[in-house]
Amino acid sequence: MKICIYGAGAIGGYMGAALHRAGCDVTLIARGPHKEAIQAHGLRLIENGEEAVYPVRCVENPEEAGPQDSVIITLKAHSVPAVAERLKPLFHDQTSVVTAMNGLPWWYFYELEGEYKDRTIKAVDPRGEQWSAITPERVIGCVVYCACDVPEPGLIRHLSSNRFTLGEPSGEKSGRAVALAEAMKKGGLKAPVRPRIREEIWIKLWGNLAFNPISALTGLTLVDICEDPVQRRRARAMMVEAQAIAEKLGITFPIDVDKRIDGAHGVGAHKTSMLQDLEAGRPMEIDALVTAVQELGQMTGVNTPNIDKTLAEVQELGRTSGCYPT
Repeated sequence: MKICIYGAGAIGGYMGAALHRAGCDVTLIARGPHKEAIQAHGLRLIENGEEAVYPVRCVENPEEAGPQDSVIITLKAHSVPAVAERLKPLFHDQTSVVTAMNGLPWWYFYELEGEYKDRTIKAVDPRGEQWSAITPERVIGCVVYCACDVPEPGLIRHLSSNRFTLGEPSGEKSGRAVALAEAMKKGGLKAPVRPRIREEIWIKLWGNLAFNPISALTGLTLVDICEDPVQRRRARAMMVEAQAIAEKLGITFPIDVDKRIDGAHGVGAHKTSMLQDLEAGRPMEIDALVTAVQELGQMTGVNTPNIDKTLAEVQELGRTSGCYPT
């Protein structure tokens, strides 16, 4: 199986190493010092305290990679519209595209029965570049649960979890999803194929839409937010609004909001990705995690005063810090 990882940073590099280990023909798309280090020394991965080197191909131009059986996009959501057209050389007629990123995906309403069928989400695909260039029929959804980082160019460090839940927007257990899942499992990853991938997207997003912006605004870790009465109430209020939106769209939550918050508390003194991006001066994932939820609230007629207030504050923080791409 020919697989391209587009955006081979922490998560993409980890997936690429695992799929190479499984015997797949893997190409990484990267740039800058990270690309140069992989080209010169191979992809280095620290896992369970041991370092291994994987001689994977790494290029910057998708045309050098050619058509693939599957393209796994591990960029942050706000980066994808600008590169959607660049993905086309990676496609043949049967190429699948895996969206391994946080937040509400641009294809969310594809073939979703009901009044919102095939709606676009402007917060994540404002001009429809992804819908038209990638096309939703190629998509396999993916919810990422693992944590990795990049201590230096060319080096990936696996920190926790190895689960990537896959799912077709249609809910079918397709041959292409099963084949990819089997390759991922062979490489040492957990890759269940679920019939209701949108529910898994919401369960992860449920916490991210609250904890990420609150952490960026306050500098607090997950455990700090959960133990601070004011911030816990703020997070809970945002999550209750999000749950109302999701339930209007037919989503069933398997746990209640307080158990979800307790789960975040159990993660401990962890800085959210949005806080890490702010501290590093990188663009924050505001739109896919928060703005998109506000948009769906407006779409479904659910009032979101707590989401609206926090979103406005974190957007202003992003603009003044240069960390909000607009």
